[in-house]
Amino acid sequence: MKIQNISKVLCLSLCLLVLSVSCGQAQETADHNGYAALLKKYVKNGAVNYQGFKDEEAVLDKYLDVIEKTDTKDLPRDAQFAFYINAYNAWTVKLVLSGYPGIKSIKDLGGALKGPWKKEICRIDGKVMTLDDIEHAILRPRFEDPRVHFAICSASKSCPMLSSEPYQGNILNDQLDAAARSFISDPQKNRLDGNTLYMSSIFKWFADDFNNDVIAFFLKYAEGNLKDKLTAEKDKITVTYFDYDWSLNGE
Repeated sequence: MKIQNISKVLCLSLCLLVLSVSCGQAQETADHNGYAALLKKYVKNGAVNYQGFKDEEAVLDKYLDVIEKTDTKDLPRDAQFAFYINAYNAWTVKLVLSGYPGIKSIKDLGGALKGPWKKEICRIDGKVMTLDDIEHAILRPRFEDPRVHFAICSASKSCPMLSSEPYQGNILNDQLDAAARSFISDPQKNRLDGNTLYMSSIFKWFADDFNNDVIAFFLKYAEGNLKDKLTAEKDKITVTYFDYDWSLNGE
């Protein structure tokens, strides 16, 4: 084979390889750019500027269209996990906007017999589902990771803070670790007084997800003085739970 022909073959092979890699990368994740811009502008230390989201609701709607059109089967596991977390949080914001500014709590959007989390509003995988479907039929049973409870936010003050950036498959483990540490270290959500550990009701509602050993989970993700005290007194600790504040997590 002539050198010129060999060069053509090599060039063609290289182009096909680049195209193949590009296609593979395109399936690695959904496009979160629009959502990322909204979070960066309108979420500060967990406080959500819902009026800002309202003003740019068209951008949020465009992202929800991206969610609807994403084929989750094409996503690797961590990217899929991140996708459903983002979907839950974005659809929660959309739900709040449906009543904002005339509401003080996401619970104001529920009915007498059906809470807001049972509204069929989320368009994913060719289906219309509820927020409860995403959390209890997908996120919890499919991924079996208790840290998810600190990544999803139900728009309330006692909830974990809404992240100011989307979750992404390639850094998901670090993001989930950070979310768990942040929540456990927040004295408004969890606090050790003497030998009594006051903690979020999340740990009561989902005790099974924490293997019914929340102290072990705290010891893994607590930092500083809290970790030191828990380690020293872990066999003497008694647990009680804070009441949950469902007030809107707005500014």
